[in-house]
Amino acid sequence: MTEIRIEGAKVLIVGGSSGMGLALARRLLDEGALVTIAGRSQERLAAACRQLGDYPKLGTCAVDISREEEVAALFRDSGPVDHIVSTAADIEGAYQLLPAIELAAVQRVVESKFYGPLLLAKYGAAHLPPLGSITFTSGIAAYRPAARGSVVAAVNAALEGLVRALAVELAPIRINAVSPGWVDTPIWNSVAGDAKQATLDAMAQRLPAGRVGQPEDIADAIRFLVGNGFTTGTILHVEGGHRLV
Repeated sequence: MTEIRIEGAKVLIVGGSSGMGLALARRLLDEGALVTIAGRSQERLAAACRQLGDYPKLGTCAVDISREEEVAALFRDSGPVDHIVSTAADIEGAYQLLPAIELAAVQRVVESKFYGPLLLAKYGAAHLPPLGSITFTSGIAAYRPAARGSVVAAVNAALEGLVRALAVELAPIRINAVSPGWVDTPIWNSVAGDAKQATLDAMAQRLPAGRVGQPEDIADAIRFLVGNGFTTGTILHVEGGHRLV
């Protein structure tokens, strides 16, 4: 078995300034990886660095992955990288019933969760070693869609199709995705507002696991995909049994 070393590996985490990406950054830094967290807001990246603490191997990069020229420049300036992860998602305004959906909100979801990953693979693959990996984040909506969630369900499903195709095209680089269930992250502030906690508590009572997820649960799953050299083209479900209920 070929060992995938994390200590000393260069890892780019897009969406690393909060939630699942931030939890992953902390875990990989603790293992000795050289981590760059990337996102659109330099202010949020700086806040994430303060939250993570004093890690000399932590860097930041402000980039909008929906803009091709910015993604191209990101890899042109960064040089070789061992692993790429994206947890980025802009779903503001997307959870609406069909008559109320605005195309601009749909475009933001597509750009952050499909075009962005596509561009990361397009420009990042050439900078990855044969033992490198790219890991994306889809979601339970592709399997348990609900009213108001048609756009997110469709984009998650499209991303998973992209993962399978890229795993073939970019081999031996490994391409995978984690599909989280309901996870207590800041994104719920925009989805549910003041009803966030009540909404999450109600789902916790339904799930076989008896709780909703935490960012660390997803970080653990991504860490597996990054480090397992025999897993590619796979969607790893981390959703507390949500697909069963």
